[in-house]
Amino acid sequence: MRNKRRYGAVALSVENRSGISQRMTLLALMAAAAVATAALFVKPAGAEPASGFVYTADEQGGSISRIDLSTGKVDSFAVAIAPHNVQFVLGTGRLLAVGVPQSAHDHDGNDQSSEHSKMGGMGEMDMDAGGKLIVLDTANLASGPIASIPAGAHPAHVIADPDGKRAFVTDSEHNIVSVINLENGAAIATVPTGDYPHGLRMGPDGKFIYVANVKDGTVSIIDAAKLQEVARIKVGKAPVQVGFTPDGSRVYVSLRDENKVAVIDTATRKVVARIEVGRAPIQVYATPDGRLVYVANQGTEAKPNDTVSVIDVASSKVVKTIRTGAGAHGVTVSNDGAFVFVTNIVDGTVSLVSVKDQAVLKSYAVGKGPNGITFQSASPIPGDAG
Repeated sequence: MRNKRRYGAVALSVENRSGISQRMTLLALMAAAAVATAALFVKPAGAEPASGFVYTADEQGGSISRIDLSTGKVDSFAVAIAPHNVQFVLGTGRLLAVGVPQSAHDHDGNDQSSEHSKMGGMGEMDMDAGGKLIVLDTANLASGPIASIPAGAHPAHVIADPDGKRAFVTDSEHNIVSVINLENGAAIATVPTGDYPHGLRMGPDGKFIYVANVKDGTVSIIDAAKLQEVARIKVGKAPVQVGFTPDGSRVYVSLRDENKVAVIDTATRKVVARIEVGRAPIQVYATPDGRLVYVANQGTEAKPNDTVSVIDVASSKVVKTIRTGAGAHGVTVSNDGAFVFVTNIVDGTVSLVSVKDQAVLKSYAVGKGPNGITFQSASPIPGDAG
């Protein structure tokens, strides 16, 4: 048998013993090989960094960090408070942050059993020092706050209403939600809640605010127009934060001391499901398509957790557990639903998670002890505030 190969050309000629020549083209073979090789280097959909910005409340470092997702650059800006939570205000370019003054925030780590420590803070706080709501211009963070407003003894979380004119701040020490006029800084009202209000969210229609009350195991429902508590629902042990589905039909509540998430039907205002997640779940956030809810599992200070549970809304089951960083705490989602961002308190990082691949694509180093987190899209698209 005589074999004849021409590798420079695209054909291979083979003669068998009978002298019959068979000409085989390699075009298809080479093309297939090229495609297979190229596929090894093609990034999966969603692997490219998201555009826009992510902001973190670096409570232990006394700073706010900004991640520019298009460049990967991280900048941290010192503030006069130990910020526990941040919130971008849609359509205004403003960033809200709440916390106690740095001088009142003891970083010696002695107060291990306090609710503040369990929520990601470090050390004992002077509850008489007076907390602040600071307002920053995202276009000029380096210049510092454009307003600093009294916000109770222990402000925990802050949200704004859809038109960006009012802020709602939980005051965990006084068991109230403070309502503040963002145009002039004036106090509008205080709304009594359950014991130790912490996380809160406003429904998609702007009518009701749900507030997680840690110490009495309830969720308060506040009428946003009347500024009154209209219902209080028993949900379980140590509810920390709430999260709405985009259609407003369900509210997911993290139950830190049960390692579960309770699901409230907003039509009946009753708990309709309890879902096992990771250790000490803290923040929760739904994707814009309403299919998934992401739950950050912080663990304890002695034994931090490093996971995010992914709940399928249709089945009320955890369909994926993603490893992030130690002390997974805050969570938000990009407005297009492609990415999830998670603060890792112990690691001092933010994990970028691909929703399509259900995997961490990148980790960003931010300030010390990142707690709350919020997202701002690169363009003014509705729903870009996380």
